[in-house]
Amino acid sequence: MPNPSGPRAGLRLMHVHAHPDDESSKGAASTAKYVAEGVDVHVATCTGGERGSILNPKMDRPEVLENITEIRRQEMERARDILGIRQDWLGFVDSGWPEGDPKPPLPEGCFALVPLEEAAAPLVRLIREFRPHVMTTYDERGGYPHPDHVKCHEISVEAFAAAGDPERYPELGEPWQVQKLYYHHSFNRPRMQAIHDAMLAHGLESPWAERLEQWDREPEWDARITTRVPCSDYFGVRDQALLAHATQIDPDGFWFAIPREVQIDVWPTEDFELVTSYVESELPEDDLFAGVTPDPVPDPA
Repeated sequence: MPNPSGPRAGLRLMHVHAHPDDESSKGAASTAKYVAEGVDVHVATCTGGERGSILNPKMDRPEVLENITEIRRQEMERARDILGIRQDWLGFVDSGWPEGDPKPPLPEGCFALVPLEEAAAPLVRLIREFRPHVMTTYDERGGYPHPDHVKCHEISVEAFAAAGDPERYPELGEPWQVQKLYYHHSFNRPRMQAIHDAMLAHGLESPWAERLEQWDREPEWDARITTRVPCSDYFGVRDQALLAHATQIDPDGFWFAIPREVQIDVWPTEDFELVTSYVESELPEDDLFAGVTPDPVPDPA
């Protein structure tokens, strides 16, 4: 839980993610930093990850697959406790990753097929209850084109706009205007290239060589980054949160192939794009709360 005597006590941050484990693989170190400073951080998880693959060979067993929904909930609980955050499920069903050419239709009733206004409603309610000052989500491509990630982007943008409008969703609580909206840019090319080069310079094999060869995003995409949050002191907390998602994270896989010392030396930040702001802040930033102040303390008189 946040440090009540921390210098940022009174500030609130909401992350909106598609699946359990996304909160640990995207922005987890900056999350842990803000929690330590007293910020109240709330993660909204759109789906339960029910159709996700088991990506850790050590967990790829029939009894795990049979109970994947409950196991992923338990993993989320452990990660939540490690990060010191609040977390709520929005209650939608994982859409899965369609494979084939052409790709098959998405499963009936899945998150990606829910109409936008309906899908945004539980997030609007949560925003109005939690009253975050800052909110993060994925870019318009979803970070990568998983249908749930794209839908997560869509409902986040919709809810960010609607939560402060008294004429939208009037049955879902008192309006609340979030002050700043950011997109994650966790896997940007400059970061991957810098760490790749450092690995080779140390005589180590880079796990990102193939990814960099296949990189297909335009340079303009990474130029959209506006905000780099220094958070290397919390890379260890991030890694523990990742390991809590044992069905998704192979401890012997690429997530942990890069020594933490190399990461700290080469790229000690997590990176974001400021999309909308109702406060003044000077770009580039090093803080998601630049220009934001806590709510005023009521006068007891």
